[in-house]
Amino acid sequence: MTTTQGTEQGTEYDVVVAGAGPVGLFLAGELRLGGALRVLVVERLPEVDETIKAGWINHPSAVALNRRGLLPELAAVREAVQERLRAFQDLKDGDENNNGDRDGGGTNQRPRIAGHFAGIMLDPELFDASGPEWADADPAAGHGLLMPQAELERALGRWAERLGVEVRRGVELTGFTEEADGVAVQLDGRTVRAGWLVGCDGGRSTVRRLAGFAFPGTAPEITGYQALVELSGAERLKAGWNTTDVGTYVHGPFPGRILTVEFDSPPADRYAPVTAEELEASLRRVSGVPEVRVTGVRTATRFTDNARQATEYRRGRVLLAGDAAHVHSPFGGQGLNLGLGDALNLGWKLAAVVGGRAPESLLDTYTAERHPIGAWVLDWTRAQIALMRPDRHARALRRVVEDLAGSGAGTTYLVNRISGVWQRYDLPGSHPLTGASAPDLPLSDGTRLGEHLHTGRPLLLDLTGSPAPDALTAPYADRLTVLTTACPTRPTLKALLVRPDGFVAWAADTDGEEKEDEDGLAAALERWVGRSGAGARALTRG
Repeated sequence: MTTTQGTEQGTEYDVVVAGAGPVGLFLAGELRLGGALRVLVVERLPEVDETIKAGWINHPSAVALNRRGLLPELAAVREAVQERLRAFQDLKDGDENNNGDRDGGGTNQRPRIAGHFAGIMLDPELFDASGPEWADADPAAGHGLLMPQAELERALGRWAERLGVEVRRGVELTGFTEEADGVAVQLDGRTVRAGWLVGCDGGRSTVRRLAGFAFPGTAPEITGYQALVELSGAERLKAGWNTTDVGTYVHGPFPGRILTVEFDSPPADRYAPVTAEELEASLRRVSGVPEVRVTGVRTATRFTDNARQATEYRRGRVLLAGDAAHVHSPFGGQGLNLGLGDALNLGWKLAAVVGGRAPESLLDTYTAERHPIGAWVLDWTRAQIALMRPDRHARALRRVVEDLAGSGAGTTYLVNRISGVWQRYDLPGSHPLTGASAPDLPLSDGTRLGEHLHTGRPLLLDLTGSPAPDALTAPYADRLTVLTTACPTRPTLKALLVRPDGFVAWAADTDGEEKEDEDGLAAALERWVGRSGAGARALTRG
């Protein structure tokens, strides 16, 4: 794409988002749903990046996609992934029947949807889903969904386009200047003005570097590869995750998918092209199968365990989300999900500030709510690296963790953490639901709560037929949906105020004090729904 020097006339945006990966596109869509009229996404790559990356979205991400009505669009992709899993397992089962290899490599195991911790596979039959974390969980989201990142990016791109987001590919952000009332953003020699700039431009974020965000953390010690390749001589490769005296390797769960981890040192040049010879040498070293050959490479990438996190996610009118705000090893598939959570949290808040419905101080809650979850993810991946090291101390510890993971309590703990169902925010209020993702309550009209969040508006759910006083809700009539219904499974629950990101801002039970409930709701409306609207339109009731 060619450009000329100068300033684009009449091209002022509410928000410019750098990076059109899943996080940037999801954020852009959330901004539009929240009322930001002019949203521009810029991406230096001309097309969707097909490099093999994340392949799994956790429970909170799947819930978020379903609450925006996006899961049905992804159903065909999910089925195709399942078919590839079945095809690979049938192939390995056939090999096993031919050569009798049934020792600890996992060739006799069906694909495990419960996940793994540092390559320690978790048995779904040991998982106890009766805990309160799964009460009224969205059934469509399950524990998470297998979903190639490139396919998710395409779906989010179509969604953002339908919402009116402007996406420019083949355009690189080269600089910006922050001003009192906005940001002047340089895009390949041209300048556009925006009220706000958000860096969703990956681990080597230009936005983060130019804005001067501190990015402390721990240095890398591994070299990892993930690839889709053509293999020959692979009959002795065991399916699944395998630890050896050298490191770790993975074969599957799709035909041709390999992953290796070696603990000798980080790569000299992480971003140089990955060759077939390089992949073959690593796979041979780690697996101990000298006859395996990599005869073709469809897609490949290097990775390390570099783990860093920005100390804050906002500096003035510049914000960070996704890998621009935090990087870590890919184990456990947490990175994409962490970024989608960032986008979900930030989008409606920034849109409310842009629209004048909330003060800039609302953006302070973005770092306050998301930074602790990011810090947890970094430590979660560090713990897995510690268990994967090939030294004797780490292997001794690994055997202890394997024993724990083989118990019902251990599996349940690990699955709950991996799935992300535990995630919540520390919000004002004493009700157990406050700060949690809203339960997907079955409602008396045959719908579920999540279906009423497709528009990205805050929702006041009245479950008793005694709606909140108009004096409380009328000032927010232009931005608040009020739904009066009943929930047969929660007869003692009186009402919920659900933020646009699906988290409960306020809740009350039927046995509560009416004055206390009204005061709590009034405070939550003012804090999370925004400044009272003048000349509000008629209250929306669905």
